[in-house]
Amino acid sequence: MIPQQYLFPDLPEELKGLEDIASDMLWHTVSGSRRLWRKVNPQLWETTSNPWFILESLSKEKMKELSQDEEFLSLFRCQLEERKRYFEEKTWFESNFPYFKGNIAYFSMEFGLGEELPIYSGGLGILAGDYLKAASDLGLPVVGIGLLYQQGYFRQLIDSNGEQIEFYPYNDPALLPVFPLRNESGEWIAVQVQLPGRMVTLRSWWAKVGRVFLYLLDSNDPANIPSDRTITGTLYGGDNEMRILQEIVLGMGGWKLLTQLGIDCNICHLNEGHAAFAIFERAKDCMKKMPSSSFWTALWATRCGNLFTTHTPVEAGFDRFSPALFKKYFSDFAQEVQVPIEDLLALGQQYRGQEEPFNMAYLAIRGSAATNGVSKLHGKVSQRIFQGLFPRWPTWQIPVGSVTNGVHVPTWHSVETDELWSSICGKYRWRQPTETLGDKFRSANDCTLLEWRKKNRLKLILSLRKRSRCHCAMLGKQEHTMSQCVCLFDPNVLTIGFARRFASYKRPTLLLHDKERLIKILTHPQRPVQLVVAGKAHPQDRIGKAMIKEWTDFVARKELHNRVVFVEDYDMRLALDLVQGIDLWINNPRRPWEASGTSGMKVLANGGLNLSELDGWWAEAYAPELGWAIGDGQEHDNDPAWDAFEANQLYSILENEVIPAFYERDERGIPKKWVNMMRESISRLTPYFSTNRMVREYTTDYYIPLCHAAEKRKAKEWNLSRELEAWKRTIASHWHAIHFGNFSFDQTEGQIQFTVQVYLDEIPPDWVAVELYADEKDNAPAFCNMMDRAEPLVGALNGFNYKLVVVTDRNPGDFTPRIRPYHPNAFLPTEATEILWYR
Repeated sequence: MIPQQYLFPDLPEELKGLEDIASDMLWHTVSGSRRLWRKVNPQLWETTSNPWFILESLSKEKMKELSQDEEFLSLFRCQLEERKRYFEEKTWFESNFPYFKGNIAYFSMEFGLGEELPIYSGGLGILAGDYLKAASDLGLPVVGIGLLYQQGYFRQLIDSNGEQIEFYPYNDPALLPVFPLRNESGEWIAVQVQLPGRMVTLRSWWAKVGRVFLYLLDSNDPANIPSDRTITGTLYGGDNEMRILQEIVLGMGGWKLLTQLGIDCNICHLNEGHAAFAIFERAKDCMKKMPSSSFWTALWATRCGNLFTTHTPVEAGFDRFSPALFKKYFSDFAQEVQVPIEDLLALGQQYRGQEEPFNMAYLAIRGSAATNGVSKLHGKVSQRIFQGLFPRWPTWQIPVGSVTNGVHVPTWHSVETDELWSSICGKYRWRQPTETLGDKFRSANDCTLLEWRKKNRLKLILSLRKRSRCHCAMLGKQEHTMSQCVCLFDPNVLTIGFARRFASYKRPTLLLHDKERLIKILTHPQRPVQLVVAGKAHPQDRIGKAMIKEWTDFVARKELHNRVVFVEDYDMRLALDLVQGIDLWINNPRRPWEASGTSGMKVLANGGLNLSELDGWWAEAYAPELGWAIGDGQEHDNDPAWDAFEANQLYSILENEVIPAFYERDERGIPKKWVNMMRESISRLTPYFSTNRMVREYTTDYYIPLCHAAEKRKAKEWNLSRELEAWKRTIASHWHAIHFGNFSFDQTEGQIQFTVQVYLDEIPPDWVAVELYADEKDNAPAFCNMMDRAEPLVGALNGFNYKLVVVTDRNPGDFTPRIRPYHPNAFLPTEATEILWYR
């Protein structure tokens, strides 16, 4: 079913198609589209950046005027032609996977597509929005599933005392680029989800993101009781009970909507654990299609099509619900699928017990065939976090991979950046593989790069001046104070940015460790620096709010006039200004608490450089010729002494490396070192740290293999799914009885033959793997190879010798045998965590 939007009957013939451009949230990021809407209504564009609202606000007279404006019509026709070409061109996915059938359902608690649809709070949502845009560019058959919040996340005001104040404006769907989802009869499609003692009705909406549809659910239906109408009221608001309600609506309601629409999804991609209840609903839905099957068989049939992406770098960050709260909301479901509620509860527990909370991440990893972190470092951190679910497994074999995040470059580059990249790398560079773009961009000359950066920096400064004047006016500042806003910052001065959520682990006040030293850096008479700071603290985070107050007090110091500014209400519009104009982006979280981070990626295409902690994406991106790094690549927790060390390291790098590189110039005024670093950073990092690469990696490494596995398990009336469920049941029943006999070795020069006796009880020998294992030691890597089954042991049932010859100079004592479950069509150890070691 293709959703249909409302049409504008009064729209002149010359403007037909304008509603398509206005409603497409991918097309809002196109440079020409921005110029188009600015011409329609400059004031509304500046205040809302919402093309749909601008279109709805047009009077008949204005429509007529536009239909006769040749300059506007030229821009409009160009956009129509570009959009037509976009939809007609053969995509990367179509070219490479023409036989792929079905869809990919992408679940996320938030989506940051643009400020015109404020249903996001920060990095997780913006990543989800960038993912949908790249999926459209590459032609993936993706369907987004989220929630339409009546208020969304809070907006921030900094009062005259420098304190954060929160307020929650209402999201009027009539003014947003979202539309009711209707069936062929014109009826509004609704989904019902069972809650204790009642059904909650969820209204469905859709938004367009190029080729991709985003479906959104909201509970604000008059048929619901008042408390249920508020379930989708505020993003991350309310108590733990409100959170479980939101996650039931997202996961279970989202899968119900897909079923109701007849959208067959091979892959269910969970962007964080918030949507993990979709695993329950998907298995229940599968039960209806599998005659005489249990919930567990259905879970085996569907698990291989589930992918879990975790963004959480600390175990305490996962959503947890008390056993009592879980039972309150899932007792009816347990009865419906005929499973004891304790068994469902155990899917979210490390140790089956009455007191341990239900952990959404545990459900997500157990209910998915594959799990990935969002940077290489975060993948390793996540292996440690989830190690408890795989007892006695080596950390490096915990089944968590990694796909490093990226950004949708066309969303975040400036008009000037788009023009420069287009002139060097071609207009449609982000719709196909990006591996060759860096070599092309290296041809840009020094003067071109400096002129381009000057324009980007100037645009940021003009925007900051406008924001500053508006803020001063709101606070009732006198005219002489407001007049200073027009002189804020110098377009020729090194401009540094720090903007992120104000949370302790991000250390937003690290730069303030030695305020006097920072003041000297900022106010140096020959080599001054100007600093932009922005960020929100969660309304309940007193420490975060105190850190904002520390910054606003610092900014207010007289000697820092025109050198540092704190900009309120950090959102996507402000982020666009910052990442396009900042020369140096600073990020200094406590390693390894930044799972990935994408703000620093957004400056890359625009020519900004990074100075960051060796954490998240920067740990794999950093090289001395690309930017600067602090830290030693180790973990120091929240040690104040180490914070002080890194603060001093930060100051030293600014004083001795960054500032000289920016200000030391040749006879033409060119800072050769800075420009060379900028060129190399752009060329090497921008193509890789893009959602173009990220989405292609998800496709080749996860979607396609998981889809093949799902088709296998579904074939012939789900025979393989039933076989796997029986396999796992047999393994679990008899695992306690298997054991080792003698273990011996015969060493000759350069090789060792190992032999071990294994007794498998009633487990078929093809259902296990006997392996020889050695940990990493000195310069020798970890070793893990399957041993060959040899002759049966005399007088033993299911007893065998297993042998392996290893060419090595390692000590035989480094090696030990182990037994684990094996099935060629199982995802291991995710689907069978048992393991037995000889010692």
